[in-house]
Amino acid sequence: MVVRRRPKPLLIFLIVTGSFLILLAAVYLFLVSPVDRNDAEKIEIVVPSGAGVSGIAEILKENDLIRSELLFTITVKSKGKLYLQASTYQFSRDMSMEEIIEQMTKGSKYNPDAISITFREGERITDYAEDIADVTNHSKSEVLDTFNDRQFLNKLIDKYWFLTNSILQEGIYYPLEGYLAPDTYQFDDKDVKVTTIIETMLDEMDEELRPYQDVIADNVHYYMTMASMIELEGTNTENRKMIAGIFENRIAAHMNLGSDVTTYYALQYPMTSDLTTEQFATINPYNTRATNMSGKMPIGPICNSSLSSLQASINPTNSTYLYFVADKNGNIFYTNTLKEHEAMVQKIKDKGDWIW
Repeated sequence: MVVRRRPKPLLIFLIVTGSFLILLAAVYLFLVSPVDRNDAEKIEIVVPSGAGVSGIAEILKENDLIRSELLFTITVKSKGKLYLQASTYQFSRDMSMEEIIEQMTKGSKYNPDAISITFREGERITDYAEDIADVTNHSKSEVLDTFNDRQFLNKLIDKYWFLTNSILQEGIYYPLEGYLAPDTYQFDDKDVKVTTIIETMLDEMDEELRPYQDVIADNVHYYMTMASMIELEGTNTENRKMIAGIFENRIAAHMNLGSDVTTYYALQYPMTSDLTTEQFATINPYNTRATNMSGKMPIGPICNSSLSSLQASINPTNSTYLYFVADKNGNIFYTNTLKEHEAMVQKIKDKGDWIW
């Protein structure tokens, strides 16, 4: 005869209780988990002053950012003296309840009025003035006036080690040309001061140039000018280094640099079509095609260049080349003599790869 023992009441209680707790924990973990782990789209919510925990929970639930208003309220209150700050936030449905609570205790740095301005490599200050005017409450003429404000410029020269009196030479179009770091910047709102934008860009340039300060400090205007030319003549660090070396060879040989891009800048023309022989011969301190520019650099930079071009200007490639020419595909060809150069130009034209 087999005697079956009945389960002890305590054991039954422990099993039931344990199962319930496991189920409760699973439900809790589900309720505090992200509403949708695959949805990172930002949702802007405004938490007004005096909303209270329950009011905040309601706002979050209405935007489908939490699963349970009650659990959110209980969780916040269980943490003791926890202050959720009124502000404008950007949350997403892939954030957990804990992540949302943590961000709200820190407060939001999100500013719905903030603006973003992208300044591109190889562009001129006149382009940058348009970029600023497009997204701020300042006109292009107002921006350019600030760029050329002599009193402001003198303050900048006192503030930044890489700005020298060379930028104030007679004949310079825009003293800060070449000294503004291309990048994307954020500012508080459309009323941001133009001077603030300029100094922010100069602060960035300071960071970029500081590793090279010992090398360039004695002749920084030369390096910035060289960088701006090779920015427009080359397409990458390697060929820019080669072109910088060729320019130095031509200066040493007391030749004109013969850089077409300097003529465009001298005339303030866009580089969208070919120039005439007369235009290339224009006497101008920027135009290295002019007859009076033998062995000379342009008076100043002709665009705002990349860090790649600056590095190339500091560390040019040594060669015997005196000429280079690019085709419409960006390929660059180097030669030693004028005869070889002219033959290369003709070869490019015959192939149908001339830039114009």
